[in-house]
Amino acid sequence: MKHIPALVFLAFISIAVAVNAEQLHRVDPNTQAETWETKVHGVTFSLTQIMPDQARAFYVNRGFTLEQIEPFATACIYMTVLRNDDAPAAIKYQLSDWSIKIGDDARPPLSTADWMEQLKAESVKKPALIAFRWAQFPPEQEYEPGGDWNQGMLTTGLPPGARFDAVARWTMNEKIYEGILRNVHCAK
Repeated sequence: MKHIPALVFLAFISIAVAVNAEQLHRVDPNTQAETWETKVHGVTFSLTQIMPDQARAFYVNRGFTLEQIEPFATACIYMTVLRNDDAPAAIKYQLSDWSIKIGDDARPPLSTADWMEQLKAESVKKPALIAFRWAQFPPEQEYEPGGDWNQGMLTTGLPPGARFDAVARWTMNEKIYEGILRNVHCAK
């Protein structure tokens, strides 16, 4: 057997780790909710399924009726996390720049502003609307290096079981970066 120089061996391991770490997929053993996660350019991006019954329970306990929250609960919801772990500078995003892709079709996730208009039309009470707004993923934000982050609910508007790719985009030092989660699927 030939001797492989240590540096070449370490480079090979590093490449293999980077390829394997590109996208992680986990299933919660208790809820069966699935999580997709990637770390790219020092930023972690993850989506975790929120089951329709979880969304219903969360919002009914905040003043919604089942009828008021049903369109949201069945809109393919994810707990979304974007975290600046160790990028060399602050990152800034606008959710309207993100994409939900199915085949060649791409569009942004459903906006919180659109949901708020729909819920106001359903005569949802103000305290429930405030709770709804605060639970959503922010429409834009800036995160400093060293672990600055946020999380919130994000809806795709896709039907149960639909599969898609999610593309998060952010800027750092005026350059655009992206993290992609492939073959994500909506809870059934």
